[in-house]
Amino acid sequence: MGQIYFIINPKARNGYCINVWKKVEARLKEDKISYFAFFTEYHGHAIKLAAQIAQKNDNQKVIIAVGGDGTISEVMNGMVEYKNITLGFIPGGSGNDFSRGFQIPANPEEAIAVILRLIKKDAPLIDIGKVTMKDDSNHYFINNMGAGFDAFVSFEVNRSEMKGWLNKLYLGRLVYVYFLLKKLFSYKCSTIDLSIDGRRHILEQTWFVTVSNQPYYGGGMMIAPDAVPDDGLLDITVVHRLTRLKLLLVFISVFWGKHVHFKEVMTFKGRMIAIQSQSSLYVHADGEDIGYTPLNIQVQTNTLKVLTRRRSMRETDLKERDSNELQ
Repeated sequence: MGQIYFIINPKARNGYCINVWKKVEARLKEDKISYFAFFTEYHGHAIKLAAQIAQKNDNQKVIIAVGGDGTISEVMNGMVEYKNITLGFIPGGSGNDFSRGFQIPANPEEAIAVILRLIKKDAPLIDIGKVTMKDDSNHYFINNMGAGFDAFVSFEVNRSEMKGWLNKLYLGRLVYVYFLLKKLFSYKCSTIDLSIDGRRHILEQTWFVTVSNQPYYGGGMMIAPDAVPDDGLLDITVVHRLTRLKLLLVFISVFWGKHVHFKEVMTFKGRMIAIQSQSSLYVHADGEDIGYTPLNIQVQTNTLKVLTRRRSMRETDLKERDSNELQ
């Protein structure tokens, strides 16, 4: 086990994350575990902190993000080029989709207990997605990215004061519902030129395209039910040719992953994806605004060591093989 570093976002969930950290810190002190803790001071600070920790030396280290999905996304973007880092997460935000997909408990005491157990084992390698924008800048995502209506809603949410107010009432996820309903009847769909591993799809009246590495996004919506973060593939979901009222039905069904049964919802898997559009569309990566279309996406296979209770494909394959040999 290498040295343990915590990067805490004190503003996550409108300051609630500080309470999460206090509970985690109490467990660390109780168990007399050595660690370093750093607090972010501004948007993007976690990227710099993670990079500085990774660059310090070549020793194996564990960096644990304490905050929301935006926090772990920043930490991951700061450390992704370094192979001596294992990534962990204590959920302290309002969405916490990473913790759902990678099976980390929402309760901070339970989460740190799980993390401390997982640190003693070899962490599995997972895939991530790499987004290359028009200006050749790169952004990495660990959960998902999207272009179109969902990214537009994310943009509105991120600059709204309402999210903070609802977080105080433990209703932070409702802000997404509010802006979805508010913008639903004014948003203009677009024709998307989608290329997946060289195969081109022209999709008219498209609401959005989401590319996923694990099933969850938007605070618990199961946008890609079959997404597996270590299969070498990204899952693509396209919603198009859908009336505004029917989009509400799709939205409700996403929480159970049932939206894939609508004929207007198309799903694909692929390694290299390109998205172009008639007009520039908003783009998000792990819920953070990163610019506009066009862009290219590529899966980065077996790139990141992650502390997770989720069984890796290798473990699953070995278990199935052993079971077959016993029959």
